[in-house]
Parts: sequence; structure tokens; C-alpha cells
Amino acid sequence: MKKSIVFLLAIILFASCLPEAKNKHLTYQNIVILSDMSDRIEPFINSNIPNQQYPPKDIDEIRKIIQFFKNECVKPGEKIGDKSSISFSPFSGNISAIVDVDQIKSLGDKQQFVNSTGQFEGNGLAEKLVEFENSVISLYDNTKNKGLDLISILIEKIENGNIVKENTYLTNGLDTTFINYDNHIYIFTDGYLEYWNANTNRQFYFSEAEIKKVRQYCIENKTDVKTALEREKSLTLPSYQCVKSDIEFNLHILETHERDFDNRLNTYKNPKGLRDNEILEAVWRKWAKDSGFKSFDWKKF
Repeated sequence: MKKSIVFLLAIILFASCLPEAKNKHLTYQNIVILSDMSDRIEPFINSNIPNQQYPPKDIDEIRKIIQFFKNECVKPGEKIGDKSSISFSPFSGNISAIVDVDQIKSLGDKQQFVNSTGQFEGNGLAEKLVEFENSVISLYDNTKNKGLDLISILIEKIENGNIVKENTYLTNGLDTTFINYDNHIYIFTDGYLEYWNANTNRQFYFSEAEIKKVRQYCIENKTDVKTALEREKSLTLPSYQCVKSDIEFNLHILETHERDFDNRLNTYKNPKGLRDNEILEAVWRKWAKDSGFKSFDWKKF
């Protein structure tokens, strides 16, 4: 009995001498830029409708995102050991431009890359971001897609396109560092969720006819768009439950085109509250909320 007590006391004493585990939680940014590339570079739509997106505004907005990535995420000269990344791809293709700081594992090499010094002088972060921007410009100059089924393609890219980063951790057996990623998906689009053949995937189709249905419902029931979408589920899109449920996504929709706006008369065809973009924003917002996105914002520029 005495031996057992002595042994137990020895274990307690030994355990009390062990260092206390120290856990850290670090968060980095993964910025994903997707463009539907539909009618975004031509001066006219259907040869006669002035394109509100011409000359292209996307490049200026993408340039701002690149600068945000550099100055607010990676922070050359200030931050050490960053793991953030930025990528670009058209909806119709794979990743065409990427800068991923986490690909450089050695801390010393990483800092030389971030600061464009040492072995990375003239070939570091600053130069890679210039290459990134030039690649985007080249794609915009040479790509033109028609309408796309954005929702289905977005889901496909999230689940199978390697555009998102999953949380992970590092441990030495005692201390653990939890590495979390804020996944930000920026979508440049005309807002419509359309594609060539609606009959093949009607559940995701939302374009001019569906916008009119929402508008008509609001008029007939004397209500606003948000209330209409809550009351009548047939006016909305089916929610999406990500198979990667432990990942949080932030969705940003960037829109320039308003199809019910008359460029010549500088007026809208529909009253405030029932305009095309207002309905599209409400539909996107509800879909993002119902699908569990961490955040959603809609920017008209």
C-alpha cells in the first residue's frame, strides 16, 4: 500500500514539473479572385447596347485587392512568417495567376522573398505581384465568355478546384500552433446567374424572367424584396451546404452592369427598391446567408 502511495506521489510530482502546454492561434488570408469574363471587355453588348463596364473597370478593382494583399496581409518589412495567398482565375478555367507565400517554408527564405532581398532581389513578392497583375490583364484582353452558371461553377471550384485553404495545426508533442485561414472569394460578374441551356440545370437559373417574378410578387403583395424572398421560397435559390463544413468563407460580389438602367436617358426602368441589381443583390445575399457563408457584401462600381 505504501509503495502504491509513493508511486502515485512520484507521478504527481513528475507531472507538476512538466512545462505547461502553450497553444497559439494564427490567422492568415487566402484571397481568391474569380471573373465570369462575360461581356466585360467590349464597348457594346449585342453590338448596340453601351457597355457600362467599358473601358474595363475590373482591373482597377483587382489592383486594389492586390495592394490590400501586399500592404495589409503580407506587410513586407513589418510581418514575419506570413502564410497568405492570392489567386485569380476565370470561371471557365483553372487558376491562372497565384502568389502563395506559404509555399516558401524556410523562414529566412520567406522573409527574403517578401522583402525582395537576398536571393529574391528582383524576383520577390513585389515582382511576382506585378507578374500577377499582368497575367490578369492579358486574360481580360484575350478572353470573352458568354453567360455562365455561376452558382454551380462556384460550388465546383470550392469543392474540387483547390482555391480554398483548410485550417491546420503544427505540434511538437506539447505546444500546438493552430493555423487558420480566412477564405475571401471575390466574384466579378454581371450579377445574373445564367447559362446557355437552362433546361439542363433549372434549379440554379436566375436571370431576367426570375427577376420579373420577384418584382411582380412585390407589387402584387405590396411588400419589399427581402420579405418576398422570405415568404416565397420558389423565388429564391436552393442553399448550398459545403462538404468542407469546417471552413469559413467570405463572399464578395463586385458588379458594374445594371440592365434596367438607360445609359442614354440616365434613368432606371423600374422604381427604387425593385431595380434589377437590388433584386439580384437580395437573392445573392439570402443564398449566401442560407448557405452558411461567414460574410457577404455586394459592391457596385
